Amino acid sequence: MLSGKIYRNSPIDFLIQKALERKEVIQSKSGALVAYTGKYTGRSPNDKYIVDSPSVHDKINWGKVNVPISKENYDKLYKKISSFFDSERELFVVDAQVGADKKNFINLRVYCQYAYQAIFATHLFRRLPVRTIHELSLPFTPDLTLYCAPSVTADPKTDGTNSEAFVILNIEEKTIIIGATKYAGEIKKAVFSYMNYLLPQKGIFPMHCSANIGNNGKTTSLFFGLSGTGKTTLSADPIRRLIGDDEHGWGKNGVFNFEGGCYAKCINIKKESEPQIWSAIHRKGALVENVVLKNGDFDFSDTKYTENTRAVYPLEFINNSIPTGMGKHPKYVIFLTADATGVLPPVSHLSLSQAAYHFLSGYTSKLAGTERGIKEPKPTFSAYFGGPFMPLKPMVYLNLLRKYLKKYETKTFLVNTGWIGGAFGVGKRISIDDTRNIITAILSGKLDEVPCRHDKIFNLYVPVSIPGVDKKILDPSLSWKDKGLYYDSAKKLAKLFVENIKKFPDVHESIINSGPKL
Repeated sequence: MLSGKIYRNSPIDFLIQKALERKEVIQSKSGALVAYTGKYTGRSPNDKYIVDSPSVHDKINWGKVNVPISKENYDKLYKKISSFFDSERELFVVDAQVGADKKNFINLRVYCQYAYQAIFATHLFRRLPVRTIHELSLPFTPDLTLYCAPSVTADPKTDGTNSEAFVILNIEEKTIIIGATKYAGEIKKAVFSYMNYLLPQKGIFPMHCSANIGNNGKTTSLFFGLSGTGKTTLSADPIRRLIGDDEHGWGKNGVFNFEGGCYAKCINIKKESEPQIWSAIHRKGALVENVVLKNGDFDFSDTKYTENTRAVYPLEFINNSIPTGMGKHPKYVIFLTADATGVLPPVSHLSLSQAAYHFLSGYTSKLAGTERGIKEPKPTFSAYFGGPFMPLKPMVYLNLLRKYLKKYETKTFLVNTGWIGGAFGVGKRISIDDTRNIITAILSGKLDEVPCRHDKIFNLYVPVSIPGVDKKILDPSLSWKDKGLYYDSAKKLAKLFVENIKKFPDVHESIINSGPKL
């Protein structure tokens, strides 16, 4: 295997040059690169598989998310990718680490068909530490190896797949293979899925969340949420330091970032509301996916290719990021949801049982573009705010959440970044300024002990006032013109919660009773 021209751990400037020479990307006026990924502009969840083997069979939460594929079919596709990389062609190899905790990381090797994929992997994963002369003489030994070749396609009739695309995790052989899709997010999330299998067995809580810390270095906060809820935007806070924007672990040494870069959504981004991310996207070396260029400038409002436009850049592009990727045990955990029905309160204080309930629920409205086929928001429940990436059984992750929240007396809030005044298409999205004021109040401790009203439908305790936030926003019913329609919509959403939690028969009754009531 690998008899072609190999570019191993190349500098970013060289990879930029190769990507331009090979016409994989276009360079914007700012120097950032733009790649167009064709048919696949988001994750393809129906094309993701885990190899079913005796060593993992009883641990995996098999179902619609974690779909098994036979070792025989995996071997056929692995042979296709091996043959592809063994042909006379250029290929790119990136060696990196996943996990900032020195005792809880893995060595990762990524084989890429395209130079822009190598840029993505170099930015996104953690760079290897500087090695001594003695260490340089030792080979790099990967704990996980990933092969990504978009030109390699599956044949559903013979390979056991749903389409020509495939993302296959072989846990037993510590290998991932990806074919037919050029969307770089598949690389990121496949590695995340592997970490979410590995770390709980070490007693470490893997989390689909962003993290930042106060400038005093003491008040760490975590932001859980699915794509489009605001994890990246809200954690990139000028008055706090960024630990990471998407994937973290929580262990005895505190919180640690899995990654060394950010993968931010670009749709409708504005310099005024998201200055740090805006600046990072416009720097030379940033790699942008599927954003329209007009006369060399980005048009972030144009959805010609997808609403799921993305940009990857290294953490150091955020001026106040933390290079070590480490933070203290969190004082606050914030569950983010983007409710497109317009009925959830913008902020609620959660007890330990309520935190467990909403962690299992993982409610949001799936926004357009994050997955293939999603054209407008629709209610969805994704356990742990990241169900598609969690291979193990639900109680494994729930027990870790409860353990760490209780041990470190972490306060938990549910924050809705979605719509008010009506559902999507009628109401409007809560302003980023209002959401930031809510987050600031939480992280400054102003909501630790405040008067709250009880929302009887959702069984939530909602602060009655927050500095800088209109009281009408805090009670969604006040912003609806048709109150009857509001209550009908709220009860409809509450029913979806009640039906969803039934999927978890092993959950204690105290947690069930902490959720919405019909």
